[in-house]
Amino acid sequence: MKSRREFLVLSTLGVAACTVRRGTRAPGGSRVLHVGTYTNDGRSEGIYDVRMDEPTGTLTLAGVTAQAANPSFLAPSRDGRFVYVVNETTEYEGRQSGAVSAFRRLDGGQLTLLARQASRGGAPCYISLDGNERFALVANYVGGSVAVFPIGGNGSIGTPTAFVQHVGRGPNAQRQEGPHAHCIMTDPSNRFVLAADLGIDRIVVYRFDPEIGALARAGEGVLAPGAGPRHFVFDRDARNVYVVNELSSTLTVFAWNADSGTLAERQTVTTLPESFSGENSPADIHFHPSGAFLYMSNRGQNSIVAYAVASDGLLTPLQTISSGGNWPRNFVIDPGGRFLYVANQRSDSIVGFSIDARTGRLTPAGQQLSVPMPVCLRFAPSNT
Repeated sequence: MKSRREFLVLSTLGVAACTVRRGTRAPGGSRVLHVGTYTNDGRSEGIYDVRMDEPTGTLTLAGVTAQAANPSFLAPSRDGRFVYVVNETTEYEGRQSGAVSAFRRLDGGQLTLLARQASRGGAPCYISLDGNERFALVANYVGGSVAVFPIGGNGSIGTPTAFVQHVGRGPNAQRQEGPHAHCIMTDPSNRFVLAADLGIDRIVVYRFDPEIGALARAGEGVLAPGAGPRHFVFDRDARNVYVVNELSSTLTVFAWNADSGTLAERQTVTTLPESFSGENSPADIHFHPSGAFLYMSNRGQNSIVAYAVASDGLLTPLQTISSGGNWPRNFVIDPGGRFLYVANQRSDSIVGFSIDARTGRLTPAGQQLSVPMPVCLRFAPSNT
């Protein structure tokens, strides 16, 4: 199976300017959905905004809000004033690195570039903000490293306050020849940082200093050899961590000890039906706002899978449904818990589903929007 980054190895960060197609301020009764894309084939121009009509879930393309090279993952600030972006390239300013960009949202809805820094590793693929929004956390896939960037009072980003190079490899010679950091975020207490590394089958845990942005290794959660952990999410009570494994098409539940920062495996389930025999690469994972249901995306089988979450945190499969397109990457659930939208990268589409709040089951909502190479979906705050 080829890596999702096979087409990125020669890409460079060549676009820094910002352009505006149309204003993207959401009118009453709608929300703004930010869309990150891949731009390396020339069809996409960068970051797009989509409006979701809250009563109906209908999507309308608002346009390009910023030109950027491979803005594959986004992290909006809670107040909606800023959007932080990884530029998933392997070369930046003549060095082997991607970049991290900070944008400020103007009154008309467009994004203006505040600052850009080298990510310190190739193909950065994930960015998140710490609980106080004073630091941006970045995972470098090709570099197999993680970095912490300070956020200034004006929303800009500075040079890293912490950088850690992961080491090791896994049994999959093609995909695990070295470390490949894939996801990074703080725990709900903001005392620890967790980083999923696909290349070494580990969730690496760091003690986090929220005052100075420092990392100190505290431990790790170990996955089965060849699992390839990709993305993870905490439950609402921060009792468990749910990890989707890209290489083994499994989902692992870890108990999380918020005092010691330790992980203990509790359950591993498949993401595929027994009848499926083709190649598959799980991608994203999210909870329903109620906490009663968990969803993940399968690339290859091209599906969204729903699980029921028991009171003890363990999972039972509920439903597998077509993603409505090819190669579903990230997806998002609206804050009201009524709709799920999935970015189908290879079919250039965002597809909507209705969610049954009682059963957690998905139904196609008849919503399909054309956007070139969509890979990341993030709702802006309601006041945007």
